[in-house]
Amino acid sequence: MSDFKQLSRSVKGLRVLVTGAASGMGRATAQVFAAEGAQVAATDFDGDGAQAVAAAIVARGGSAKAWTLDVSSAANIKTVVDAVAQAFGGLDIVINNAGISVVTAIDADGYDEAWDKSISVLLTAHQRMIRAALPYLRRSSCPRIVNIASTEALGATALHSPYSAAKAGVVGLTRSLAVELGRDGITVNCICPGPISTGMTQRIKDEHKEIYARRRTALHRYGDPEEVAHVTLSLCLPASSFLTGAIIPVDGGLMARNA
Repeated sequence: MSDFKQLSRSVKGLRVLVTGAASGMGRATAQVFAAEGAQVAATDFDGDGAQAVAAAIVARGGSAKAWTLDVSSAANIKTVVDAVAQAFGGLDIVINNAGISVVTAIDADGYDEAWDKSISVLLTAHQRMIRAALPYLRRSSCPRIVNIASTEALGATALHSPYSAAKAGVVGLTRSLAVELGRDGITVNCICPGPISTGMTQRIKDEHKEIYARRRTALHRYGDPEEVAHVTLSLCLPASSFLTGAIIPVDGGLMARNA
């Protein structure tokens, strides 16, 4: 029998880029990684919001810098990824979190525009971020990619077809790249959040949230962004080196529940 092998559960000093870091799950992810000693690049279309998150992290003694990033722009992605790697001396972890939600019927005016925007921000941006980061990840001792999808990729809600299609694409992209990049020791995993209290769900009345959560989730509540962020952190630990291609619902038991 071989001796016990001690594996590190620390991300201290690792360099992580988070998209959509100005609010919600992205902000929580940036904060959780920084609290664990990682160097955080907080990026967002809302540059002022990203800067506020980075400043708050630094004020608490963490390490963070902010960049304005439009993930629908291939040129902007390349520029920011290179700038982050230059500022931090490399890049170890990419968290593809930035997202939008467009509600539209299949026969509505403007559906094609909603489709194109959803695919661009929710799917195409993921592969562009990964491609831009690959040269740096291949030089990392702990290369990790986490794509944030949704339980809408595993089930579906009416009037969300562009969103659901894009998120299902993220699941497929994750599995394919996990196989392709495994030879480089790069793990690629996907988290599918369920009902989470974020800016996207803010417009839903509290009483409607409570009814939905009791009917659909095992835990009878919405989740907090930090609860998703800690699962993301777990996937990026050095000790998680044999976990790749996983699709993990963080949904309070929504997908497990039959009735």
